Amino acid sequence: MSPSLATLEKIVREAGTIALAHFKDLKHLAINKKSPRDFVTAADVAVEHFLHQTLSQQFPQFGFWGEESGQSANQNARWIVDPIDGTHSFAKGQYFWGISVALEVDQELLLGVVYAPALNDYYCAEKGQGAWKNGEAIRVSSEDKLDNAMIGTGFACLRAYLEDNNLARFGRIAQKTTGQRRFGSAAVDLCLVADGQLDAFWEQELNLYDVAAGALVAQEAGATLTDFQGKEGVFPKQILATNGKLLQQLLPLM
Repeated sequence: MSPSLATLEKIVREAGTIALAHFKDLKHLAINKKSPRDFVTAADVAVEHFLHQTLSQQFPQFGFWGEESGQSANQNARWIVDPIDGTHSFAKGQYFWGISVALEVDQELLLGVVYAPALNDYYCAEKGQGAWKNGEAIRVSSEDKLDNAMIGTGFACLRAYLEDNNLARFGRIAQKTTGQRRFGSAAVDLCLVADGQLDAFWEQELNLYDVAAGALVAQEAGATLTDFQGKEGVFPKQILATNGKLLQQLLPLM
């Protein structure tokens, strides 16, 4: 059986129901620290367990890579999953978090879903077929002036030890743009670029499970995906997504 976006939607929405049950009962949510600034909750574990079990049962030909459980089985054709991207926001009762599921075969992203249950927004994409939000086709913004742009970024918890901690880059870009946003979920941020709510997004020192699904959604909506030097592709350690019109204006600031 080959996966389709329709089949995947049923699975991911069920995972969203599990996440929302925890989200509505945060007083009793078990929270642990993987490192001094990196959290994992019972919701992360429960959602990933469900996705791992369900996807493996329905599509045994694919391996699995989840943020919490790691890699298993066939890693040349695999599901890439972040059960809750934006765990800290989730644990604080904020709405900007999402379930991220991508299918990658031979290092090519084929399907991507980012579901933000608290926002009731469901993004999906299929390589070469387009991107959708809640069933409607989406497209990046047409903004071509950096000084009018709204740009998103993040300050990943695992970057605290780096000399290049994104603050200087943020300062340069903030001086050149009208609006800056930091929502706390790279997966959701990339989807906001896809549907034009953000004109660009950058972050660094992420992992592929943070960005795989959102990157495909953005690409299929017309976004450019590069590293900070302008090399095309999905590079979690240096990811820059733009509406295309702002790419050359942003690269000198990276």
